[in-house]
Amino acid sequence: MRPRVVVGISGASGAALGVRVVELLAGSGQSEVHLVVTPGGERTLGLEVGRDAQSRLSSLVVQRHAIDDVGASVASGSFRTLGMIVAPCSMRSLSSIAAGTGDNLLVRAAGVHLKERRRLILAVRESPLHLGHLRAMTTVSEYGAVVAPIAPTFYLGPKTIAEMIDQMAHRLVDLLGLTLDGRKEWLGTNGSSWVLGHMTATQTATTNANKSEQ
Repeated sequence: MRPRVVVGISGASGAALGVRVVELLAGSGQSEVHLVVTPGGERTLGLEVGRDAQSRLSSLVVQRHAIDDVGASVASGSFRTLGMIVAPCSMRSLSSIAAGTGDNLLVRAAGVHLKERRRLILAVRESPLHLGHLRAMTTVSEYGAVVAPIAPTFYLGPKTIAEMIDQMAHRLVDLLGLTLDGRKEWLGTNGSSWVLGHMTATQTATTNANKSEQ
C-alpha cells in the first residue's frame, strides 16, 4: 500500500503552492493524497489560481474531505499516514493548531499528526509577524511540527514564478521524507560559480544510503 499523505490548504496567500504540492505527490505515484481545504482556502484558490482550481485538485487526490467532517478518516490516529503538509498555513490555522482546538478537520488532522508523532509541515505565510504569531510558531515547534515559512530559494536561480513555486513545493515534500524526480539541490560553489544538481529519487536514495554507511 502506498503511504498516505494529508494536504491542507488554508486561507493565506500562496494557494498555488498547495496546488503544486498536490500535483507533485499525486503525479509521482508514490503516495495516496487526502485533501482538506478551509473556506478561506477555497476563496484564495479561486482568486490566485483560477475558478477550476478546486475541481483540478479533487481530480488529483484519492479523497477530498469536507472541512466540517471531523469524523473523517484523517481525524483518527488509527488512520496511518506518512505525514501532513499545510500549504499555505494561515495564522488562524497556525494559532488553532497551537491551541489544540480541533474546531475543523484541518486543525483536527494536524493535531492527530502531532499526538501520533508524525511529520507535520506548516508552510506559514504572513509578514510582518507580531509576537502572537511568533509564539504560536514556537508552540507548534515544541509540539514537534516543522515550521517552514514560504520563502523562495533564490540561490537555485529560478527564472519564473512557476519555478519558484515548484522549488518550494519540492522542499516541502522533501521534509516529509519523500524525494521526487526533478528536484533541484544546491551542491556548493565551484570558484565563483554556483553548482546545481537535478537528482532523481533513485539517486537521492543511493546518496543517503552511502552517507549512512560512512
